[in-house]
Amino acid sequence: MAKKKNKKDAVQHSEDHGKTTADFYKLKTDAVDRLVNASAETAPKVSEKEIREFTGKRKFNIPYWAKALFIKFWFAGAVCFFFFFGLGPYLQMADLLFVLGAALGAVKNLLENNLLRFTEKTEGESKRFMLVEYKQFWGLFLDVFYGFVILAAVMYIYNLITLGLAATIGSEKAAGFGVEPLLFGLIVTAVDMLFISIKNLIKKIINDAKKTVSEQAGRKQ
Repeated sequence: MAKKKNKKDAVQHSEDHGKTTADFYKLKTDAVDRLVNASAETAPKVSEKEIREFTGKRKFNIPYWAKALFIKFWFAGAVCFFFFFGLGPYLQMADLLFVLGAALGAVKNLLENNLLRFTEKTEGESKRFMLVEYKQFWGLFLDVFYGFVILAAVMYIYNLITLGLAATIGSEKAAGFGVEPLLFGLIVTAVDMLFISIKNLIKKIINDAKKTVSEQAGRKQ
């Protein structure tokens, strides 16, 4: 038994003796390449049960879309409270609406979008909830313009609600219907998501068309 073991050690020693120092430190390049090029698309699928088992993650988890909608609703309501109610006694209606529209866009660019990026689980997930995705300074001007578009749509919806109430309960009672943060936040969020959904749909149609064209070009080659 001892002779057999000694013979095996001798063979192993002779094999090791024939190797250079570089052979001992040779890396598995294919494994390194897979690790370096790993991404969310190429990573193996892992179930939520396995994630909770190894990370201690809670079973109840708020989905990102719910967080995004709440963030949008909260900031819209906050803009109404601080700007519409806060500056209402000091500004004429035209000036107040101008400030309100600009505030909607500025808050969306500087606060809301950054918080959406901060809370996203995977990179780029927050883009599904933004109309203006640019981080550059000129994105602020686009968002301010977008704020005026949202405000115009919200004013139109408020007028429709007022006309509907006037036809239902009378104009005197409908006159008491006014702007308040909760309903304002809900309407702004609904209008915002409508525009974003249209953008996402157009973006998907364009990407699908590009993919189809590239596939057809590949087949011809």
